[in-house]
Amino acid sequence: MTTRKYPHESHEGERHQETMDAAAAKQVASMEGKIAELEAAAAEGKDRHLRMAADFENYKKRARQEQLETIQHASAELINRLLPGLDDLHKALDHAPKGVDPSWLKGVELSVRKLEEAFAAHGLEAIKSVGTRFDPKLHEAVGHEESDEHPEDTVVSELRRGYRIRDRVVRPALVKLARRPSLPAVDGPDRDGSPDPA
Repeated sequence: MTTRKYPHESHEGERHQETMDAAAAKQVASMEGKIAELEAAAAEGKDRHLRMAADFENYKKRARQEQLETIQHASAELINRLLPGLDDLHKALDHAPKGVDPSWLKGVELSVRKLEEAFAAHGLEAIKSVGTRFDPKLHEAVGHEESDEHPEDTVVSELRRGYRIRDRVVRPALVKLARRPSLPAVDGPDRDGSPDPA
């Protein structure tokens, strides 16, 4: 016995299938929207994480640099307070009286050298001045000397040594600069341009 399908049953089946397909398509579209939303949120989270990691690295670098600068500043301040003593020892050596015991003089020279080595271990170095062009960052000019041998604004003498720690000047050098010799006054016309009366 064969079952006969009625025409209205086939239309209901097609409508039911279309409804199921439409519901499935709606569900797929909803899921795709949620996936896109989650992917955007994940990308934003990853981006935020990368920025925070970069900010933290920059913070660590800044903190290390500030710590180094604090240490250097502290040692620079202490060194600056000790430099006048070193200046005095250099002056004592430069003006040692005649007849002084040579072993005493060598002892003072050794003490000066040890002190300079201790300063150098902290990065202190003397600024080279004599014969160089005047640099206001490194030198403090306190006078001039007339000179034909040196170009103008060349350091010709150093009154006090200058020092720096790496790129930072602890104390500028006190220097005198070369200046062209003054020309002697020449008899000639007065300031108004008229010749001198005879």
